[in-house]
Amino acid sequence: MISDNKVVSMNYTLTDDKGEVLDSSEGEPLEYLQGHGNIIPGLEKALTGLKTGDKKKIMVSPADGYGVHDPELKLTLEKKQFGRQKPETGMTLELHSDDGHVMQATITSIEGDTVHLDANHPLAGKTLHFDVEISGVRDATKDELEHGHPHGPDGHHHHHP
Repeated sequence: MISDNKVVSMNYTLTDDKGEVLDSSEGEPLEYLQGHGNIIPGLEKALTGLKTGDKKKIMVSPADGYGVHDPELKLTLEKKQFGRQKPETGMTLELHSDDGHVMQATITSIEGDTVHLDANHPLAGKTLHFDVEISGVRDATKDELEHGHPHGPDGHHHHHP
């Protein structure tokens, strides 16, 4: 059964309120370490107690997912701040704050010399609908517990939703 410190493999499809597919494991099961914040809190909580072969539909509210949409994360920059790089709508940038914090921001529009950015997660403010099937549950290795994530069959760690 899924509990803290278990490595869980699952297939999933993520859709929004309209039923549009936002993400899917596409036959490559997602592996994560339960209880270590590898995946969003609402999904991790809902998977507790499931076992191999179980299927479940899970709805995750924005607060338990990627957060609510924060208007303070809408930013503007001047075109000249991009130097030689030409800003384009839809482009994703890494912004570094003075205290060393890094965040991703997407250019939402460009008006004259002003570039509008949104540093909210693309799924912030959205209710998420997960359709999951548990394909495996195992004890984590000592190494995986120390690192806080599964290493997978090839010893590498992969990023998850």
